[in-house]
Amino acid sequence: MGRDVRLVGVAGVVWGMGFWLVRAEWGVEAYWVAGGCAVGGLVGFVRGWRGLAVALVVGAACAVGVGIRVEAVESGAVREVAERRGTAEVEVVVTAGVRRTAKGVVVVEGRAEWVGVRGGVRVRTPVVVMAMEWEGSAGGWEKARVGERVRGGGRFAVPDGGGLVGALVLARGPAEVVGEAGAWQRWAEGVRAGLRGAVDGMAAAPRGVVPGMVLGDVSGVPQRIHEEFRAAGLVHCLVVSGANFSILTAVVLWAGRWAGLGVRRAVVAAGVAAAGFFAVVGAEPSVLRASVMGAIGLFAVFTGRERQGVPSLAGAVILLILLDPGLAGSYGFTLSVTATAGLLLLAPRWRDALHAWGLSRGLSEAVAVPLAAQAAVGPVLAALSGQVGLAAVPANVLAAPGIGVTTVCGFAAAVLAQFSADAARWTAWPAGWAASWVIAVADAFAALPYLVLPWPGGLAGAALLAACTVAAVAAVRVRRVRRLAVAAGAGALVAVAAVRITAPAWPPDGWRFVACDVGQGDALVLAEAPGRAVVVDAGPDPVLVDGCLRRLGVRKVSLVVITHPHADHLAGLSGVLRGRPGAVLAHSPLSGLGPERRAVAAARASPALLAAVQGRRWTHGELTLDVLAPRPGPPPPSGDGTLVNNASVVLLARWPGLSVLLAGDLEEDAQNALRGLVPRVDVLKVPHHGSPRQEPAFLTEGRPRVAVISVGRDNPYGHPAARTLQLLRPARIYRTDLHGDIAISVSNSHLHVHTRP
Repeated sequence: MGRDVRLVGVAGVVWGMGFWLVRAEWGVEAYWVAGGCAVGGLVGFVRGWRGLAVALVVGAACAVGVGIRVEAVESGAVREVAERRGTAEVEVVVTAGVRRTAKGVVVVEGRAEWVGVRGGVRVRTPVVVMAMEWEGSAGGWEKARVGERVRGGGRFAVPDGGGLVGALVLARGPAEVVGEAGAWQRWAEGVRAGLRGAVDGMAAAPRGVVPGMVLGDVSGVPQRIHEEFRAAGLVHCLVVSGANFSILTAVVLWAGRWAGLGVRRAVVAAGVAAAGFFAVVGAEPSVLRASVMGAIGLFAVFTGRERQGVPSLAGAVILLILLDPGLAGSYGFTLSVTATAGLLLLAPRWRDALHAWGLSRGLSEAVAVPLAAQAAVGPVLAALSGQVGLAAVPANVLAAPGIGVTTVCGFAAAVLAQFSADAARWTAWPAGWAASWVIAVADAFAALPYLVLPWPGGLAGAALLAACTVAAVAAVRVRRVRRLAVAAGAGALVAVAAVRITAPAWPPDGWRFVACDVGQGDALVLAEAPGRAVVVDAGPDPVLVDGCLRRLGVRKVSLVVITHPHADHLAGLSGVLRGRPGAVLAHSPLSGLGPERRAVAAARASPALLAAVQGRRWTHGELTLDVLAPRPGPPPPSGDGTLVNNASVVLLARWPGLSVLLAGDLEEDAQNALRGLVPRVDVLKVPHHGSPRQEPAFLTEGRPRVAVISVGRDNPYGHPAARTLQLLRPARIYRTDLHGDIAISVSNSHLHVHTRP
């Protein structure tokens, strides 16, 4: 155990060193850190402090690696263009599968190898390309394949946090492929295409899910299915993870030993299968990380040496961070490590405990594995999302058989497709049936209420959930602690009940306007009649906006206005439409409707679509809604990527005794264009979550008495800006990150503000 702890300590030092240096973007400075660590390591060896010495020496190696990479990124032509926000042609070799976000942004990770400055400069710098579908810049990028060289133009910017990425390239205009992928990458694409062909005759849901579960190809997964998998805690099934690797190699090892190959030959066969898996899914960092973690867990399970798995895991962390220091700040890497640690340290003990309590060995294993993994990754997920899901463990237990069958049969179908399309189709059918079972499990759990609890985000939330997990485990294991936990739980229930009884009623009587607390995004509800409302924007999460509407008792939505097609305003649309039929969907005229149509399809709804332009008016009961912007035609020009924000739909909502201005994500150019059109209002929904890009005259022209800012707690953008808060000071300021849901009501000609933390 001593060696295990020492190696874990070394891994912790390397991880912390990599995270700190990459976040600080230290180049030359990292060499000084390396020198200090090397001297400290030498002193440690002399004094006999072997563990500390090894940690410092390995930390020095990590610092040198970070220094080399950061210096290369910061001193190159790519960063030079990015720092002056210049525009240039660039040739990028695609290194990871193309992703499409809910807001219609095509994201391409790659390595820039040529940039069109000073007559053309050869480089080797990691970049991220973002192409907007609605701006017509996604052509060429959206169809790029791993290994291809793609050339296009764009505006360069320094990415937030910098790190080991040289630039964020905002694509402008179409791109073209100027170099094909290598032979093995073309073969891998053929295997992926073979699987897509094998499932082509299936229903839409399994046709999209099987390639996602087997190869991480989510291009065909309907948005609705993706949301249900996420709500049920099964979204890990749609990305390449250690589970894919473990299932595949476990089956090959079992088959080899059953066929009498012996352990060594079976291991060789499993290695060949793993190599094929690498080739097909792409040898990108996330795949390497997942496969290494899966291999460690598989080794521990098959050898029955869980204790040896811990130093192996620590060694893998050290090796991977030395090879790619950027992993130290990756949430995906953190999730992989913590999940594997949970499987190694917790799952065997919990399996044995469940078996001792009377469960069968197989059922004990089926329950212990997802329970241990969820307990380990829960604090990380809570820090990321600000919520805790309760469905993950039972959903994973029920879905496990389907996941295994889908992975094995799907991969077999992909391989057979290279030789016989008919054999591949027959082999793929069991994968489709199994995937349908997993989809049914996700659908059932996603439909259940109260399975997602709000939770503090960030480090505080992670620490709180970790403490609760430790307390729960102690309560189960120790009788005295169990009694104390029961008493504490009973006290907590009484306290919660007391708070519920004494808390103000929600929704407040006579409410007219509500800003839902949906994190970093907008979701605004305008009362029309009892049980009926108009919704302006849907926030980033269907679960959160649906919960807000349920709390308000909204059963029917007559009109939904999406001010602009960004995920923090659009991605929650299915949560508004599902179960509330009959809505009309109004959108910004700039939008190409791709993001909106995908969101509508996710909700299995079919609302009428219309463009919201200046001069349009809707009347719903006592509510009158006027569109102040955008004007027909292009929005005010902008050279810094704010084109879509400046095309936001701006609305004036009026009820007897109350007026509210809803300004979307407008920035200075578009705010100036509205000068003179803004009447006096009672409430201003502050544009763009209170960002610093505000025109002072626009904020004060309507002389609002109340300013509402819809913003996420601890968001990475620094919203709301101190300057914006200063400009709004004449008004009473309410923020969803501080006050939760914010409601405005009117009684006896008096305006009242209510909050629900």
